[in-house]
This record gives sequence, C-alpha cells and structure tokens, in this order.
Amino acid sequence: MVPQNFKDILSNGEHVGLYQTIAMFIFLACFVGLLVYVFSRSKKHYEEEANAPLQDDIEENDPFFKKN
Repeated sequence: MVPQNFKDILSNGEHVGLYQTIAMFIFLACFVGLLVYVFSRSKKHYEEEANAPLQDDIEENDPFFKKN
C-alpha cells in the first residue's frame, strides 16, 4: 500500500513518539530563542514603532503621501 499523505507515513512508523518529541523540542527552542531575542532588545529600539500610531504628522518626502 502506498501512503496517501504525510499523516499515513508517520502513523505507521516505528519511532513516531520520538519524532513528535523532537519536533516539540525544536519548536520550543525556536520559541524560547525568539522570546530571548525580543526581550533582550532595549526599549529604545522599540520606541519609534510604539509611537507610530500616535503620530499625526505625515512627511512630505513620503512616496505614498498625496496632497489633495
């Protein structure tokens, strides 16, 4: 029988639990790495992006700015 999809391949394997555990550890490592990266940045790095919705001024040299 030829497997029809990825789920069929993994459900009939010998080390299915091991593959799931490895996948979970890879996901957790990436997630924790991203959290460390984000929280290790200084607040100064995020100030401009944090204030962007509150700024009313539109720069004249913005290529998407059109005067009416």
